[in-house]
Amino acid sequence: MSTIQVTVGSSERKPTPGKASGSGPSGAMEPATIVLVGNPNAGKTTLFNRITGLRAKTANFPGTTVEHRLASIKLKDHPVRVLDLPGLYSLDAVTPEEKVARAALLGEVDTLPRPDVCLLVVDATNFERNLFLVSQALELKLPTIVVANQIDLARTADVHIDAAKLTKELGCPVIPASARTGEGLDALSDAVLAMLDKPQLPVVDSTMCMCESCRGCGYAARYNWAEQVVTRSGVAPAESHGQTTEAIDRVLTHPLTGIPAFALVMLVTFMLIFWVAAYPMDMIDALFTHLGDFVAGIVPAGDLQSLLVNGVIGGVGGMLIFLPQICVLFFMIALLEDSGYLARAAFVMDKLMHKVGLPGKAFVPMLSAHACAIPAIMSSRVIEDHRDRLATVLVIPLITCSARVPVYVMLIALLFPHNWLYASLTFWGAYVLGIVAAVTVAFVLKKTLLPGKTKPMVIELPNYRRPSLRNAAILTLDRAWVFIKQAGTIILFISVLLWFLGTYPKMSASETPAPVAQQVDSLHAQADAAQAAQPELAEQLNAEADNLIAAAALEHSFAGRIGHVIQPVFEPLGFDWKISVGVVSSFAAREVVVSTLAVIYGLGEDAADDDQNSVYAALKNSTWPDGAPVFTAATCLSMLVFYVLAMQCLPTQAVTRRETGSWKWPAFQLAYMTALAYVGALIVYQVAAAMGLG
Repeated sequence: MSTIQVTVGSSERKPTPGKASGSGPSGAMEPATIVLVGNPNAGKTTLFNRITGLRAKTANFPGTTVEHRLASIKLKDHPVRVLDLPGLYSLDAVTPEEKVARAALLGEVDTLPRPDVCLLVVDATNFERNLFLVSQALELKLPTIVVANQIDLARTADVHIDAAKLTKELGCPVIPASARTGEGLDALSDAVLAMLDKPQLPVVDSTMCMCESCRGCGYAARYNWAEQVVTRSGVAPAESHGQTTEAIDRVLTHPLTGIPAFALVMLVTFMLIFWVAAYPMDMIDALFTHLGDFVAGIVPAGDLQSLLVNGVIGGVGGMLIFLPQICVLFFMIALLEDSGYLARAAFVMDKLMHKVGLPGKAFVPMLSAHACAIPAIMSSRVIEDHRDRLATVLVIPLITCSARVPVYVMLIALLFPHNWLYASLTFWGAYVLGIVAAVTVAFVLKKTLLPGKTKPMVIELPNYRRPSLRNAAILTLDRAWVFIKQAGTIILFISVLLWFLGTYPKMSASETPAPVAQQVDSLHAQADAAQAAQPELAEQLNAEADNLIAAAALEHSFAGRIGHVIQPVFEPLGFDWKISVGVVSSFAAREVVVSTLAVIYGLGEDAADDDQNSVYAALKNSTWPDGAPVFTAATCLSMLVFYVLAMQCLPTQAVTRRETGSWKWPAFQLAYMTALAYVGALIVYQVAAAMGLG
């Protein structure tokens, strides 16, 4: 198999062929810059991954949310920097992607020099359609090489590519290649090195007719030129391949069968997410549990141990446990996109999504949000229009994610402990409420803050092809690393902050409330009496005493004080100060409320896992100061609605900030979702209480 020979770039730089030595030591020069440009589905990213492997880094262009990938490698001992621009259909500088791509090609990006070589990647099976972008890129007068990619598929489809004729017609070298198999990449490597050694500008054919009168709207001239190039070079259409694609599309894009087919594909995807990811998630959970036990065993009991075990290890582990789901999701999306099916899914859902003001491409991120909002928001990059993408990002957290499930289970068990039918219907209703809320808010946003008609879907339906497992794996690892770097650091900070709020100020023995001190003394006395005859009972009584002290200490801490301060705000929802503390703590992660309530009700952090009945009994038996029960049906329903609608996931907020490039949108997201959750829970509680459920 032929491959471009690359090695990991080192700090030592050699002069690039064809360039004068700079003023650096020993004539060291900056690496040459190679830029990849091409239509979506032309295989540009596959070629980039084949060239760079795992050495690429993903980042946004300065001042934008448009993403690019950059890698420093050695091309047969010559240092080069390879830049992968976003997939484009034109360089008209209308969309953000077009603007930054044109700026990068013209050398107008601060962090990047003007490219030394431009690799125009075209789909060899659909050569004519790709030539529109080629015509624009050639006008920029950069040393250019056209890569006729997917030549293996073109050959299978009886498409003949005469590279010599195409080179003459386009005025620049044309290299047939297959990024998937590695065919032709040695020839491409030689062509790049030759271009670096002796740069040659493309000779633009006069038949392109790009006079001043045509430059603004010369679409017809460009397409006429493309047809002439294809005709003169003897490129034949991919008739057999197109017939196969059309036959499959009669089923997968049909109005009646397309949606069920898509539902089946998504069902399989989610089964894999929850099934396959379960095993590594359990391993990660066990790993961090053992790590916490190990640290607790070697670090003396105290604040340092608590910080390391509960703050650092607990925070990092709580973030990384979702990484397998994220990896499986992105791997499946990469396979579906590479196969050509994802474009069909967006096409099928476009009509339904348009009714709420969103494009069809928003459906896949919203569907994947049922696993986790973070990768769903990241996958919304497939939406080209900025306003449509922003509206999608803002409503994705309303979709019920897996982190809400523990909260739903706790509350529904309190509501219907012995009625599986009502419990199942309530669980289903919570999911439906999240979906209805998301599409309703999206509709309102598109009518108010983000006005404008949803752009009609103009999407290329590429031929079906076998997806590259290697390409999907590289993209998945890249996304996983981005998630770890971006979300992981913020999660760690939040975890340490919450640990601090729940630990300080410390409660001294003299500050222990008298009723608690009396109960603790009584439990210790009972434990001492039972130690000889019933050691297990003694251990249980001592544990209860410790839990009472822990609950009192939490109430004394900053977190407890915050709970008392905000209780008047949440009391109309049926929440006491203890639930309010749970609400505050769960703004870092929703599922935290379960362990928080277990601690504050004197059961210990592990009670939720070890003895669910004790948790439910404690919550059921909790009362207001006047003796009225706290967790009535009205309170449980109110709390359920609040957790369906509230924005309680700061890592999601961090990713929203990264994707939007501003903190104002995460702030708006937090504000509107909190207000929506509060109003919804208020209405539910007041109505339920009026009906006698409170």
